[in-house]
Amino acid sequence: MTDRPTEQRRVLIYVQHLLGSGHLRRAAILARALASTIAEVRIASGGLPVPDLSIGAARLDQLEPVRCERDDFSALTDANGAPVDDAFKARRRDRLLALLSETQPGALIVEMFPFGRRQMRFELLPLLERARAMTPQPLIVCSVRDILQTGRKPERIAEAADWAVTFFDQILVHGDPALARFEETFPPADRFAERIHYTGYLAPEPPSAARPGYPGWDEVVVSAGGGAVGAALMQAAIEARRQSRLAAKTWRLLTGHAIAPKARAELDRAAKTAGGGIVIEESRADFLNVLAASAVSVSQGGYNTVADILSAGARAVIVPFAAGGETEQTLRAERLAARGRAVMLAEPDLDPARLAQAIDAAAATSPGRSPVDLGGANTSLRMLRSWLKSHDARHG
Repeated sequence: MTDRPTEQRRVLIYVQHLLGSGHLRRAAILARALASTIAEVRIASGGLPVPDLSIGAARLDQLEPVRCERDDFSALTDANGAPVDDAFKARRRDRLLALLSETQPGALIVEMFPFGRRQMRFELLPLLERARAMTPQPLIVCSVRDILQTGRKPERIAEAADWAVTFFDQILVHGDPALARFEETFPPADRFAERIHYTGYLAPEPPSAARPGYPGWDEVVVSAGGGAVGAALMQAAIEARRQSRLAAKTWRLLTGHAIAPKARAELDRAAKTAGGGIVIEESRADFLNVLAASAVSVSQGGYNTVADILSAGARAVIVPFAAGGETEQTLRAERLAARGRAVMLAEPDLDPARLAQAIDAAAATSPGRSPVDLGGANTSLRMLRSWLKSHDARHG
C-alpha cells in the first residue's frame, strides 16, 4: 500500500447480527486481519453485544441494538423486545452517518447487504448514498458468506442485484467455489461477475494440538453457537447419550450466551435426571481447542461453526437450522456430508435415537484434510490492500 496519511488509512465495517452471533464473529475475523496492517479499523455493530468477542486492534462502535425474536426474521425489536419505530430507525441512521463522517474511511465494508439484511435498508441505503457522495470517495466493498437463503421473492432478488451494481466496487465472497458457487443461491450474480472474488472461508487459526486431560478430550461436544435457537438440539443430545455407543464418555454441552433462561433451566434438570456424565457450560474462550480434543462435535451448520469444525479437524454431526424456511445451513451440510466431512441429520428428523446413530457414525470416521479453503482472512487482506492502492490512484 502507498504511504498515505494515517487519517486516510481507515476501514469502517458495518455488521448486523439479528438471531445468532455468526455475522459479527465473521466480521471480527476480517477486522483482526485488517487491523494488523491498516492504521485504524472501526466496526459499527448493530446487534446485541457479544461477550468475549476478539477484535484485535480494531475498535467496536456499538449502535443501539436491534434483534429478531422470531426465527423468520420478520420483526425487528430493540434490546428490550419492543418493536423498532421510526424514531429509533432515525437515531440509528444518523449515528451511522455521523460515524462515516467522523471516520472518513478509505474503505467501507458492508457485511451481507445487499444480499441479506434487507430489513436494515432504512439506514444502509443512506449510508451507501453518503459514501458515494464523499470526496475522496471510499472503496465500497460487500463482505458476504458463500451460501444465501433461497426462496426469496424475484423482485427482491432483482432489487438486491440493482443495489450491488449501483453501490459496490467489489464483493468479497467468503467461500470456496469448489464447495458452493455464489450464483447457485444468487442467480443474477452474472450482472456483476467481474466484482465477485472468492476468498476461502474466514476461519480461525488452527488450534494447538489436543492432549489428554484437556477439557473436551475424547468427549462428545455439543455446541449451539450463540445459543438463540439451539435448545432443541441440546435436549435431544442429553436424551441421546444413553442410546449411543459413546455413553461412557463425558458429554459437554456449550449452550451459547443467548439461550433463554427457561430453556437453560430445563437442560440443567434433564442433565441431573440423566445421572451424571454431562457438563453444561455457556461458552468457552478455548472452544476451538475443546473441539479439536473432542471425540465428536455435534452442532448446527452455520458458517462459523463449520469453519471451526474444519479448522479443528473434528469429527462432526451437523443438524442444520431449518426453521422459518431457512435453507443455507442445509445446503452447506449436504455439501460437506457428500464429501465425507460430516454426518448430516436433517432438523425435522432430529430425535434422540437418530441423533445417537449419527454420533456413532461420526465417531467411526477419519476427518482428514479440510475440503474447503480456510485462508479467507489472509486472502481478503491481500485483495483489499491491492484494491485500496488502485482506488487511491483513481480517487485520492
